[in-house]
Amino acid sequence: MQDTAFEFTPSLWMTTLFALTLVASVALKFWLATRQVRHVAQHRDTVPLAFASHIALADHQKAADYTMAQVRLGLLELAWGTVVILSWTLLGGLHALNQALLEWFGYPLESSLLQQLALLVCFSVIGSVVDLPFSIYRTFVLEQRFGFNRMTPRLWLIDGLKGLAFSALIGVPLAAGALWVMATTGALWWLWTWSLWMGFSLLMMWVYPTWIAPLFNQFKPLEDVALKDRVAALMTRCGFTSKGFYVMDGSKRSAHANAYFTGFGASKRVVFYDTLLAQLSPDEVDAVLAHELGHFKHGHIRKRMASLFTLSLAAFALLGWVSQQAWFYTGLGVGPNMAGGNDALSLLLFMMVLPLAGSFTGPLFAQLSRKHEFEADAFAVAHANGAALSSALLKLYKDNASTLTPDPVYVKFYYSHPPAPERLARMPQAYPIATTA
Repeated sequence: MQDTAFEFTPSLWMTTLFALTLVASVALKFWLATRQVRHVAQHRDTVPLAFASHIALADHQKAADYTMAQVRLGLLELAWGTVVILSWTLLGGLHALNQALLEWFGYPLESSLLQQLALLVCFSVIGSVVDLPFSIYRTFVLEQRFGFNRMTPRLWLIDGLKGLAFSALIGVPLAAGALWVMATTGALWWLWTWSLWMGFSLLMMWVYPTWIAPLFNQFKPLEDVALKDRVAALMTRCGFTSKGFYVMDGSKRSAHANAYFTGFGASKRVVFYDTLLAQLSPDEVDAVLAHELGHFKHGHIRKRMASLFTLSLAAFALLGWVSQQAWFYTGLGVGPNMAGGNDALSLLLFMMVLPLAGSFTGPLFAQLSRKHEFEADAFAVAHANGAALSSALLKLYKDNASTLTPDPVYVKFYYSHPPAPERLARMPQAYPIATTA
């Protein structure tokens, strides 16, 4: 009898790498989630000393319960998402769907583009359906339980139909264009496809404020003349111009409050949630706006866009290489097409695999985001009322039920904004929050 040595083929290496990365990603997320729940629960019954005179115990406990409920739901989504990605890949779901569509459309090369487009559409539809229960639960159970949901089933359904129509009118032609570019532009197709995607992203940033956002929300010009003059004066002092100041009917869907800049160039505008204006004083609105202006002043938006463009270019270059390797498909449970294109298959597999790496690089981007928030806070303190900024932040943390006691390790991985104790401790001159918080 002759012994045969076991050999790792490129396909098996791909399978092993994918499985190990998936297990490591799930284990890391589970560990972080359990840390967060345990840490928040341990501090649930006591308001941090630095906030004792500003936050009631009932509000503190609500924030703790809301945070733990979100994390526990996230654990269920993690488990379900793991099942879904395994079903699509190693268990053969994507292969079966692709083969079914090949049989439906037939194998002639001229039908390849339609078959691949159908694969992208079917994958998206199925993905939306399997995630639907979590979306419904989050809106009508979790958010409802803590008093944040104001969405009616009718409005939820209308929003969903609008989103579906938008995806059909914009997403399908974009996908078809991307597949055509991938198939016709030669070896550097990934560079041309990246250019198409970036051009589309910039176009969406330009048209979103005027054409897309109004499909889902009402935007009315800011009617409070005194507040409008204050905001305009602040922007003038800071050297900014805007297309206008608008109030969005955020209260129609949620009790959460926010404010943001949107658009760029001539389409740039300032948007306030009506819930924000209802909660904050004029000085506090000024301070929140100054914080947003700080992001522009420090070039945070430009830097993030440059990072996005660079990272996406690297991702497309990697996609351009792995899409030409048979082991990339077979190692992930998919047989490549022999008589047609594999562009859609490679896109879908890549979109499922690449986020796994993000589980381990998250702290880098989260740290950068928190750094930007500190810089924007410093700008706001310098150009507006620092005490007003601090009190506004405290109100927003309270009204949005953001916990004051998150797990420090969890924060490093997931928090794009610094937790309240860290953030307010940097402005001790602005509000009586102890620096030891």
